[in-house]
Amino acid sequence: DGSETVISGSLDDLVKVWKWNDEKLDLQWTLEGHQLGVVSVDISHTGSIAASSSLDAHIRLWDLETGKQIKSIDAGPVDAWSLAFSPDSQYLATGSHVGKVNIFGVETGKKEYSLDTRGKFILSIAYSPDGKYLASGAIDGIINIFDIATGKLLHTLEGHAMPIRSLTFSPDSQLLVTASDDGYIKIYDVQHANLAGTLSGHGSWVLNVAFCPDDTHFVSSSSDKSVKVWDAGTRTCVHTFFDHQDQVWGVKYNGSGSKIVSVGDDQEIHIYDCPV
Repeated sequence: DGSETVISGSLDDLVKVWKWNDEKLDLQWTLEGHQLGVVSVDISHTGSIAASSSLDAHIRLWDLETGKQIKSIDAGPVDAWSLAFSPDSQYLATGSHVGKVNIFGVETGKKEYSLDTRGKFILSIAYSPDGKYLASGAIDGIINIFDIATGKLLHTLEGHAMPIRSLTFSPDSQLLVTASDDGYIKIYDVQHANLAGTLSGHGSWVLNVAFCPDDTHFVSSSSDKSVKVWDAGTRTCVHTFFDHQDQVWGVKYNGSGSKIVSVGDDQEIHIYDCPV
């Protein structure tokens, strides 16, 4: 219908679903069910299901057509700090406080298997768009990349000394971009585990990164209250937005890459025209 969906989760225990249409953002659903704050949200690649995880130890799946809860999964205390749908929308990966990535079936609601990083609390998680890799970022700055088909740990990257708040694969699955409390963004060549670039520019923790669908740019957000757009080829910042009054926890592109959406501790959602 030409509209786009934005989903937000908050420490007020609520998940909100917004529709972006005709240059305005309208609240479509307020999803109630979590007993404690919502720490992670994602939308399936089919666009029909949303997932949320909470400090109440539950993952909830929601039907975006009706605004109704499909199922509740007991993930265990602090065992779903971050979550991500697989590219085929059949699985949901969650990062836990004991360094395990737990994979749940979306249809079954059951834990299918786990990937063990043998590391610390996992704060961030991402699937590669081609479905081959899963990356996790931990509180001690360690990044692990798994081969999904075999479950094998392929690479352990030690590029950051502080928590990894977010990571994102490029649309061609060749690069992994990481964001850390050390204030740096790092770019890795996934296949060879080489560090391809270190970017500075934020004045504080980098809280989120997301790639543009066209592979040419990515966006970052920070506790310095800014949102930055970076050229993936030249590794330079091409634009900075200073619209938030507080730290910016979430940032994403829309499906076409024409818009960027961000959300912050100022309880505001901002939508920008992509400047490139």
